[in-house]
Amino acid sequence: MHIDVLSLFPEMFAGVLGASILKRAIDKGFISVALHNIRDYADNKHRQVDDYAFGGGTGLVMMPQPIFDCMAHVTPEGWRGRRIYLSPQGRPLSDARVRALAKEPALVLLCGHYEGVDQRVIDALVDEEISIGDYVLTGGELPAMVLIDAVARQIPGVLGNALGSQEESFAADLLEYPQYTRPADFRGRRVPEVLLSGHHAHIVKWRREQALQKTARVRPDLLARAVLSDEERALVANGKKSE
Repeated sequence: MHIDVLSLFPEMFAGVLGASILKRAIDKGFISVALHNIRDYADNKHRQVDDYAFGGGTGLVMMPQPIFDCMAHVTPEGWRGRRIYLSPQGRPLSDARVRALAKEPALVLLCGHYEGVDQRVIDALVDEEISIGDYVLTGGELPAMVLIDAVARQIPGVLGNALGSQEESFAADLLEYPQYTRPADFRGRRVPEVLLSGHHAHIVKWRREQALQKTARVRPDLLARAVLSDEERALVANGKKSE
């Protein structure tokens, strides 16, 4: 997958793209990311990219011309993919949406700033608006980093273990079960015996129960769309482990 990022502050992405899983994914060719400074496309001598809003109000709005020209450069005729504007007014990002976006051949991520972008940009150039939560950030750069990271993890080969992304939180509309590592006894706090038993079926059952219980306790809203057996629904309702 190729991802183009349109931003006024592309330098913000260096650390995120240059370390950990994203760096390995890029180095191995699973994804490619190109950063574009919207200011480079301004057609005025001062490289101005923002102006006051018609009708009054506080703050500045990003002008359409630099964004239109930048978008034309990264999405020439015949381009195939999805153009996304990171915005607090957008559709909340979910695991299901991440998985769908990971199947696209290419993405363009538009990072707004100030009071946002001219509405004509959204009407003409944006396929969808995406939000990472009901709060406001200084710009769209941090949400774009979140989206890149989440999507990259769904690209085959990026995580190495094909089952990795399937077992993580939200993959089945459940939060992930607790994880433990060595030592088995740390300052009197022991790892659950079932995880030391070597009995795979018992471990699978325990993990499923733990995921159900945590989801019911922390994110009960997720259970409404989770696929559960009658026994599992009873387990959640009773708030205790099944026998």
